[in-house]
Order: sequence, then structure tokens, then C-alpha cells
Amino acid sequence: MDIVGALGRDPPDRESLPRWVAPLPKRLEDVAFRFAWVIVAINLVGTAFGFWYYRFQFRALPTEMWLFIPDSPGATLLIALALGAWALGRSSDTLAALAFFGNVKLGLWTPYVLVVFWPEFLAVNGPALYAFLFFSHLAMVVQAFVLHRITDFPLKAVAVATAWYTVDLLMDYFVPVIGEVTHTSLPYADSAPWFTTTVLQVAAAGAVALTVIPLFWTLGTRIATLRGRESDAGSSSQ
Repeated sequence: MDIVGALGRDPPDRESLPRWVAPLPKRLEDVAFRFAWVIVAINLVGTAFGFWYYRFQFRALPTEMWLFIPDSPGATLLIALALGAWALGRSSDTLAALAFFGNVKLGLWTPYVLVVFWPEFLAVNGPALYAFLFFSHLAMVVQAFVLHRITDFPLKAVAVATAWYTVDLLMDYFVPVIGEVTHTSLPYADSAPWFTTTVLQVAAAGAVALTVIPLFWTLGTRIATLRGRESDAGSSSQ
């Protein structure tokens, strides 16, 4: 039985990129692609758990706004689709860009709010679920950094991802079209004071910053990839 064929594919070529845009060891990236279907399955299980976790928000908010509620499950679904499409030989730059944005943004935002609001999060979720949420979201960030192997983040794909996560940001914190804002439930009231501001503003500040960061990384990857190719082309022509 061809284990690699059943669980993934031989890894795609790796561009020569600086460590700050491709921080994972090549060997670890290779394992991810050889076991792509395992990673897809893990992310689909995480997506199902995430939808269950958001069940109370689905009940509380209008159906028309449901698309904007499950942020982390949406991100894990996107990377499952991106890796699955690659494994089937149908890579999508747009899916990969959306997955990168989502897994970096939500993979960092959730630990951020878990730490900032830790007393009540810990009390509500208990130590085991708290630790699971913290480390599973950091794992989302790690897996995002294999995606440069299946896309060079063309501007059109980055523009789609930027547009979607900007709209999602507005719905989550600033401009709900119907009903209330759709951000992940926090263990304190949105208007509760927090140092010199409010709980909502602290959560929103993190979300804004973490929408800009993946944009910077995708464009940085794009520029570094094109420079590397130009350098390789120049070397081969000499």
C-alpha cells in the first residue's frame, strides 16, 4: 500500500525564502504534505468542535449573521479545504490566502484574549479546556506557515482574503448589519471597563492588529518569492 499516496502527496518544491516568512524547518513542512489528509481530518474535527462551541451564539444571533460568527472554525475549515485541494491536484491561491489569514489571525487572537481575560476564561472553561483552546489555536498559526509551499500569494488572492477579513472585522466589532456584533463571546460584558478602556475595545484592538499582520506576511512572502526567482533566473543565465 502506498502510504504517501493514501495520506498525502510528495511535498511540493520549496522556494528559497528568508526565515521570517518561512520559519518552519523543511523537514516539518515535508511531513505536513506527506500526511496532508491527516491534517485535513484534524482540522475538520476542530471545525466541528468549533461550531459546537459557538452553538449559543448561533441561537442568539439572526441567521443572516451566522456567516460571521464561527471565526476559528471557519479558519480551520479553510486550511482543510486548501490542503485538500492541493492533495487532489487542484491548488487554489485564494483558498490558501484565506486560510493563511484566518489561521494566523484567529490562531493568535484567541490566545491573546485568553491571556488578557484569563481569570474569567479559566473559571468558565476549566483548566483542561482553557489549555486546549490556548495550544490548539497556536497550532493553527504553525500550520499556516506550510502554505507558502502551495502558493506564492498573488495579489488577487491576497486582496480577496484582505477584503473578507476586513468585512468580518467590521461585523465582529464595529458595524453589525443586523442585530449585535458577532465577535466570539467574551467572559465579560462588552462595555465592562478594562484598565483605561472597555473589554470590547481591548478585544477589537487585538483583532485589528491581527488583521494587518497576515497581510504583511503574505505580501512579504510574495516579494521574497519573486526576488528569489529573479536571483535564480539571473544565476542560471550567467
